[in-house]
Amino acid sequence: MIQSRLDLDFIERTLKTSGIVLLVALVFGVVNYGLWDGLAFFSGGVWGLVNLMLLKKFVEEAFKPDGIDGPSVLVLGLVKFPLLYVSGYYLMSVEYFDVMLLLYGFSTILAIMLLKAIGRVMLGMDSKEKNQTIQKVI
Repeated sequence: MIQSRLDLDFIERTLKTSGIVLLVALVFGVVNYGLWDGLAFFSGGVWGLVNLMLLKKFVEEAFKPDGIDGPSVLVLGLVKFPLLYVSGYYLMSVEYFDVMLLLYGFSTILAIMLLKAIGRVMLGMDSKEKNQTIQKVI
């Protein structure tokens, strides 16, 4: 089996890191900018986390090597696409939430993915020599 360069563990680690960053940002946002601004940023970030989590599960179920798991794909498709995006619309329609702060929260997960990928490249974690050396040590 050929393993892709983008491992699913990368997405799991990104979800965990983003959750921690959002919790820290919630505390600092509420203290420094007020309750509604902090909650707007946090809510946008949580929406982005749920979006990525459901997208990951959707792709896992739809592209299994054994074949497609039809009912799971259907349920995930019905939950992710209409319900998640309707909830995003309602988040943007809350009058206390600034739309720009929601968008900053939505894009936090993308920034964390970018920084994690740059870190992997700079540390050489994807080079074959480095991976072989690590495997010998383990």
